[in-house]
Amino acid sequence: MQLRAVFFDLDGTLVDSLGDIADAMNHALARHGLPTHPEADYRRFVGEGVRELARRAVPAGREDQAAPVLETYRAYYDEHLFDRTAAYPGILAMLDALARDGVVMGVLSNKSDSFVKRLVERLLPGVPFARVYGERPGIPRKPDPTAVLGMATELGVEAGVCGFVGDTAVDMLTARAAGMYGVGVTWGFRDVAELHANGARAVATTAEELLAALRSARG
Repeated sequence: MQLRAVFFDLDGTLVDSLGDIADAMNHALARHGLPTHPEADYRRFVGEGVRELARRAVPAGREDQAAPVLETYRAYYDEHLFDRTAAYPGILAMLDALARDGVVMGVLSNKSDSFVKRLVERLLPGVPFARVYGERPGIPRKPDPTAVLGMATELGVEAGVCGFVGDTAVDMLTARAAGMYGVGVTWGFRDVAELHANGARAVATTAEELLAALRSARG
């Protein structure tokens, strides 16, 4: 294939945000008198949007608390977005190399759109992303391909010459549904087996391996 554009997931792919997500949700749970979770548990809670995060975090039988917990979470997370979150090692250099190669790049996350834009602006400064989107009203979340196909259309590229990079089954299923080249990364929130089982065409263990995989797909 002649890869022309690459779209990236954010959390667990470009930035390590697990600590701040866990801290914010545990704060919200405690405020509502609910049990908290070890940080590692949030690796399987995240990936499908903030409402699903809250639903998974509240105890079984207390689903009625998901909405107020979510409201508290959002307010706290808004003020603590950058406490512990940082770009993964080698990510900025990898993105810079792709930009110099002439690859069109974008970010698509299931995180709230305003948080996505703030994180990218602060932690990935100067990267020439053509589009940066999070969850937006009226647009289905990943793995529905609507959002990423819309990005490709906005940028004038065919889906078949696009790659999608992420760290979870949701991302690989998004790539498959959109007809894009799915590349999984192992430094994020899920394991290699999940990536392969859900259709990863390639798997990278470092940012350097990711760059090599994307360059190989460019032909």
